[in-house]
Amino acid sequence: MAAAAEPGARAWLGGGSPRPGSPACSPVLGAGGRARLGPGPGPGPGPERAGARAPGPAAAPGHSFRKVTLTKPTFCHLCSDFIWGLAGFLCDVCNFMSHEKCLKHVRTPCTSVAPSLVRVAMAHCFGPRGLYKRKFCGVCRKVLEAPALRCEVCELHLHPDCVPFACSDCRQCHQDGHQDHDTHHHHWREGNLPSGARCEVCRKTCGSSDVLAGVRCEWCGVQAHSICSAALAPECGFGRLCSLVLPPACVRLLPGGFSKRQSFRIAEAVEPGEGGDGADGSAAAGPGRETLVAPESGKKMLKIFDGDDAVRRSQFRLITVPRLASAEEVLEAALRAYHIPEDPGHLELRPLPPSSQACDAWAGGKAGSAVISEEGRSPGSGEATSEAWVIRALPRAQEVLKIYPGWLKVGVAYVSVRVTPQSTARSVVLEVLPLLGRQAEGPESFQLVEVAMGCRHVQRTVLAEEQPLLARLQDIRQMSIWQLSQTRFYVAESRNVAPHISLFVGGLPPGLAPKEYSSLLLEAMATEATMVSVSHVYSSQGAVVLDVACFAEAERLYAMLKDTAVRGRPLTALVLPDLLHSRLPPDSRPLLVFVNPKSGGLKGRDLLCSFRKLLNPHQVFDLTNGGPLPGLHVFSQVPCFRVLVCGGDGTVGWVLSALEETRHRLACPEPSVAILPLGTGNDLGRVLRWGAGYSGEDPFSVLLSVDEADAVLMDRWTILLDAHDAGSAENGTADAEPPKIVQMSNYCGIGIDAELSLDFHQAREEEPGKFTSRLHNKGVYVRVGLQKISHSRGLHKEIRLQVEQQEVELPSIEGLIFINIPSWGSGADLWGSDNDARFEKPRMDDGLLEVVGVTGVVHMGQVQGGLRSGIRIAQGSYFRVTLLKATPVQVDGEPWIQAPGHMIISAAGPKVHGVRLESQGRWARPGRLWEWLVVPRGCSMVCCPWPGSSLVPGGCLPQESCAGGQGHRWRREQPGRSFPFREMKDGFGCPVSGLGAASAPFLHWPHHPGPLPSVPRQVHMLRKAKQKPRRAGTTRDARVDAAPAPEGDPR
Repeated sequence: MAAAAEPGARAWLGGGSPRPGSPACSPVLGAGGRARLGPGPGPGPGPERAGARAPGPAAAPGHSFRKVTLTKPTFCHLCSDFIWGLAGFLCDVCNFMSHEKCLKHVRTPCTSVAPSLVRVAMAHCFGPRGLYKRKFCGVCRKVLEAPALRCEVCELHLHPDCVPFACSDCRQCHQDGHQDHDTHHHHWREGNLPSGARCEVCRKTCGSSDVLAGVRCEWCGVQAHSICSAALAPECGFGRLCSLVLPPACVRLLPGGFSKRQSFRIAEAVEPGEGGDGADGSAAAGPGRETLVAPESGKKMLKIFDGDDAVRRSQFRLITVPRLASAEEVLEAALRAYHIPEDPGHLELRPLPPSSQACDAWAGGKAGSAVISEEGRSPGSGEATSEAWVIRALPRAQEVLKIYPGWLKVGVAYVSVRVTPQSTARSVVLEVLPLLGRQAEGPESFQLVEVAMGCRHVQRTVLAEEQPLLARLQDIRQMSIWQLSQTRFYVAESRNVAPHISLFVGGLPPGLAPKEYSSLLLEAMATEATMVSVSHVYSSQGAVVLDVACFAEAERLYAMLKDTAVRGRPLTALVLPDLLHSRLPPDSRPLLVFVNPKSGGLKGRDLLCSFRKLLNPHQVFDLTNGGPLPGLHVFSQVPCFRVLVCGGDGTVGWVLSALEETRHRLACPEPSVAILPLGTGNDLGRVLRWGAGYSGEDPFSVLLSVDEADAVLMDRWTILLDAHDAGSAENGTADAEPPKIVQMSNYCGIGIDAELSLDFHQAREEEPGKFTSRLHNKGVYVRVGLQKISHSRGLHKEIRLQVEQQEVELPSIEGLIFINIPSWGSGADLWGSDNDARFEKPRMDDGLLEVVGVTGVVHMGQVQGGLRSGIRIAQGSYFRVTLLKATPVQVDGEPWIQAPGHMIISAAGPKVHGVRLESQGRWARPGRLWEWLVVPRGCSMVCCPWPGSSLVPGGCLPQESCAGGQGHRWRREQPGRSFPFREMKDGFGCPVSGLGAASAPFLHWPHHPGPLPSVPRQVHMLRKAKQKPRRAGTTRDARVDAAPAPEGDPR
């Protein structure tokens, strides 16, 4: 029996040489875990030629080093220095190259044994193939020259054909209901560091652009040499982004059968097969990067399968061996191609019959199959014929099996037990518990779990108590010899974790009641009432959150929702995690990140991937996949958080509007919002010092700027759009859309300004693929502007303007613009800097809007060039615009054609939902019977809250007006008719009731008696701090500077 002390997150970086019983050199594995392989050819063409095996020091974990003669400049993978001379030491399996003096310091494990050193098996999430310059594969350690794969969560880069042999060691970003972390350890990833990276311990260069060298923690960003990392404390404090990162211990997600992509809400991509299948069904070249070319003289090429599964899939590896190679040499070359660490004495090669019938018979393990001959050729095979062979395991009467303690808090990494034909899962549990110090507990409280650690998916299976383990091991070997090295057995407490999955469903019809949403889903999805319940309803956005108490039902609903449309609208389904806000550190203010990947060309997608790696992926949301509502729901119980919006001004307005609508549900109702401008104009980003647009800055520096930013206030304005339809019925109760309400942060344009934005928007909708450059977008604006240079419509004749209920005479203009911030049209100062005694100095938090006119395209161009300013017309907090004709309108860059009617821009912020007639179920016509919005300054009509009363004049609501609040039926006196109304609610979910004359909009706010507010709703924005010059030497941590270099450092 052997036991091993529990290592850190990766045992090979825990420091010191592998101890007896550690996963790297357990004495019960036989042949020492095959730390050395027999002599054989290298993995493929490279800068070296085969040489004699070095008799020097013992190899590092799992490596099979041999001395080779170098034929081109080569660098050491440990110290990254140039290897002088003609000799180096190369691992036959993973291509690790080393100086002779560095061999004894190598702690990086070979890829053949790396899976056994993983503490927590976490699958990777690979995106589409792409070109990554000066990056190296994490398996074969060779440069990525062709399109390769990159994990969306960690910094692992791979060749497509190396994916099956990658270690399932992705970052652990959440709890899955089984583990209980006391501390968080570093998660080291080897190589692909910047060439100028400095080691945190010795302060020497640890990065390299020539080889895969150095390590980096993927949480805190600490960089070091692999040998120096042993001098660092194992606990990770998340580095300089500690206040922004959402700790994994605070996130709970029961994945069930959901994939990594679905758990992290990453858009699905077409992924190649895990074996890197070629067009002919064969696998691509092995780790040595061989291609299907004629072998050299005196050598031959063999196809190698590793089990029944590879034969059925026709996935093989190619090896090149001498024609006179011995059986042992051929077998070891085959094991190296599959990264199999088993003892060659327990395996053999069998020829694959050419016919499909013989292949099927062989796949069943028929006796009598021929074994490879000593000459390495199948009996009777021709010299020019490409041979196919299968790796098979020899029968064993007993085996030694490693049993891992799972999440039991014990002092060993694993224990080894001997398995015989009589051994079952229950007997193994009984044998293991005393070795783990749990003999006092009954075996019925524990279970044996089989974990298949795939690179893309980790599958856990609870074994039955009477499951024969030796037969199970033989079945796994029959299917795949390599898969057995990726399979673990855990003894875990048999706790019944209650399934709980939160599914966000978007795209539903807005404005329905919770029972109506439940009925709608029941009809469309046939949901089980005992398993599925509606936990949250976002009626205004047409979204709900479902609580599902069964993994199978959750997977079924998710699959159906992705392909279902309700009333012509496709549904959106997302798996949401639970945030354990009580576990957040006291000084934590996690950052909620929204990224619009369609903004800024391809930069939005790159930022999305970068922020997922720098932060926790559960706090980064793709706005094209459900919008901002899923992120706000996940963070609804976080007491203090901040928001980063990556996109244009329209994207920022979208997020701010969603924030307004969900503010009453948030434990942090006033989160500060930062901006990373990715749009064309980016006026709000300019005002808040975030720049004119993102130009490729380091995302880490962006996050540091967010952490250091100052909080400022900015007004938010409500615009009511009331279109009058001449074709409506005389009684005013014909079917019509409810009044449209939009929120404004930057500016609102009417006329020529909105017309240019509309032409640009239509051009982008027709050919979205061309609008990937900010410079190209501005060029399109110039082109559409030149087409309108002679355009004249006389806007001042088509609109009427009231400011604070006072009619304002308009000059001869073509555009009317309401501005809230001192930036318009990509940074132009439309208001101007001249002092004017008639107006106050504009600010974005003064509760006032500035009204400016432009005379045409030429005037707009002069404003853009700084030659002129706009025509100052008015300044106020309440505006009423009457449109006599259909006119282009744009709000924060979002344009449309507005029908004739009224536009009311008000200074009060809470949004009020529309009122629907109970008796007829139709939207009442605003402007015909009544008009509702907010109480402006000087309002003279309010509503008494008692049932049966009519309108009364007054300056403000009396104190006793809040005594109702019972959902009263309101009516307006009219000859022969009365209309009962439902209770309204404002933007905070408070009951709102009221009725008013068309000339006096109003709002009754029952929970806030007294005079109604007449200032705009303000949001907290983050303004980038001014850059301060840093003194030389202040960026280095003094604690790190004082740390000594480890002993035995070869550098």
